[in-house]
Amino acid sequence: MKTLTVCVVAALAVSAVTSAHAATPDKAVVYRDFTDTVAPAHQQAYEAGLKAYNQCLDEHHVKFSEPTVVHETGNDYQYSTDVGPITWADMDVLSAQAKPCDATWRAQANPHLKGETSAFMVMQLEMSHLPADWRTQATPPILHVIDYTLKPGRDAMMAFNGAVKKIAAAAAKARWPYYWSTLRIEGGGDGAPDYLLVIRSKNWADVGTEPNPALWKMVASVYGQADADAIRKSLDDTIAKAPDHFDKYNADLSYTAGK
Repeated sequence: MKTLTVCVVAALAVSAVTSAHAATPDKAVVYRDFTDTVAPAHQQAYEAGLKAYNQCLDEHHVKFSEPTVVHETGNDYQYSTDVGPITWADMDVLSAQAKPCDATWRAQANPHLKGETSAFMVMQLEMSHLPADWRTQATPPILHVIDYTLKPGRDAMMAFNGAVKKIAAAAAKARWPYYWSTLRIEGGGDGAPDYLLVIRSKNWADVGTEPNPALWKMVASVYGQADADAIRKSLDDTIAKAPDHFDKYNADLSYTAGK
């Protein structure tokens, strides 16, 4: 499987947005994530409520797309909707534009929720290896999401950051054709991971295709085997846990601005 070991391997989970942040693209690195848990008996009603909310967004010409993925593994009664990449200031604009639809969400979707979590996800560009058009790429059909919780303490955080930056630099130097993003979680609450990584795939066959060359072989080609082994150990030593799940993009449950 294209899991590229327990280290950094994320491809982007981006949603197409309009030119609202075009003037400051370097600051458009923030995503807002909502993950809903729904009881099996309420899935149909919840999805109807989500569609009604998206229709309201369309009627009010909200300028930010909100793609939704359905969790295919792990807790597969969950749905995640993201907005981004946008700027922090865009969050205020989004809030104002979407406010008229709050009542629709509360009346038609909220009653069918078992729970909801929300967090900001901030792109870490120096810890990522991205194509030039990453900001405008469409949401990929399949996402492999890996949630990294680090061991306590500043040392683990610094070691994780340093190792991932070295891997990203190696990928850039080697022109490795497998792109990833690394996002730091902010405001996720108790139990939220520290970082989120996502592997993008065009289909299940792509999920099962191993990269060539493999990640650590690529890193060794840049730094040498001894340094690659040291980077790998440093990274592994920082990680407390790394649960993962596969998500599938659902166009019928997504809002696309300007569609």
